[in-house]
Amino acid sequence: MKTPLIIAAALVFGVSMAHAGKGNAAAGKAKAEACAACHGVGGDSTVAGFPKLAGQHRDYLYHALQDYRSGKRKNPIMAEQVKTLSDADMADLAAYFAEQKGLRVKY
Repeated sequence: MKTPLIIAAALVFGVSMAHAGKGNAAAGKAKAEACAACHGVGGDSTVAGFPKLAGQHRDYLYHALQDYRSGKRKNPIMAEQVKTLSDADMADLAAYFAEQKGLRVKY
């Protein structure tokens, strides 16, 4: 009896993680307004102390935001910015910044 419940829970978790990891770039653009103050419009920072987000890999950005929220990454400004973001918000932001022209080289 427990096996079907475990399988169902695993499927639900797997589907939710896949969705969270993908994100919606259009939704991310609407959520990225606050990021522009430090990281520049579209994540293209011109200030050395604020990293460029434009063109970074989606997975990297998503996990970095999660790490700031959990406290694994230490930065008081970022910790405050991400504390109310859901996993879906983070996935949307990551998708948006990953699509911007930036650091990543296209092959």
